[in-house]
Amino acid sequence: MTADSEDNTPAATPFWRSSSSSVVLGAAGILAAGLVVGGYLLGDGLTRMKMAERSVTVRGLAERDVTADLATWTISYSATATDMASAQASVDRDTASIIAFFEGLGFPEDALQPTGANVSSYTSNGITTFTVRQRMTLRTNDIERAERAVRQQAELVRRGVLLEEGSGMSYTFTGLNEIKPEMVAEATRDARAAAQQFAEDSGADVGGIRQATQGYFDINARDGDGGGWGVADTPYKKVRVVTTVDFYLD
Repeated sequence: MTADSEDNTPAATPFWRSSSSSVVLGAAGILAAGLVVGGYLLGDGLTRMKMAERSVTVRGLAERDVTADLATWTISYSATATDMASAQASVDRDTASIIAFFEGLGFPEDALQPTGANVSSYTSNGITTFTVRQRMTLRTNDIERAERAVRQQAELVRRGVLLEEGSGMSYTFTGLNEIKPEMVAEATRDARAAAQQFAEDSGADVGGIRQATQGYFDINARDGDGGGWGVADTPYKKVRVVTTVDFYLD
């Protein structure tokens, strides 16, 4: 063999070309994986959108009859005279009559407190008249005794106390926080029952809650407020709440 004979040994692949091929293959793999994950997420998102479209919005109602646990009675009265001393003396007599009235019914002394006083004067044809107004407020948790006082308030009139307009017993239910959770749960069950009826009509099943809104709690007279003269508040109340719930339909 001569020195200048041809060497047929294959030439080695350049290092840069091998590295470039690996990078291309790796990028292609990452791209393929990204397409798969993206397709899955897109499909899942479309499914969720479709589920969100299949929903029903209903309202649930819960009501409960309760008895007030706080009674307040603001008694307003006044006296008018041509001299201040006489007007004040008349109001003082009324105050003593009111205190005696509630003591006779068995209320403790601190249940009745003065809550305001006012003096005004008016002059006509040179004659000045004075009017003294005063308020006493009863506050008690003894609802039965409070009702008895209301039934016997005519006794105050017989004792000479002229009750001004706006004097009357008010009853309040203060235990709302104790019954809120149960009533919200009851209203939600009522809403689900309504949603179930919609679902049956459309051939679907009721799923989970998509969104819910708790309404305001209303406390009103159990037997309604008729209004008019002589209509007093009542200790018998009705608590009411309406919730708005969106349910998925499967």
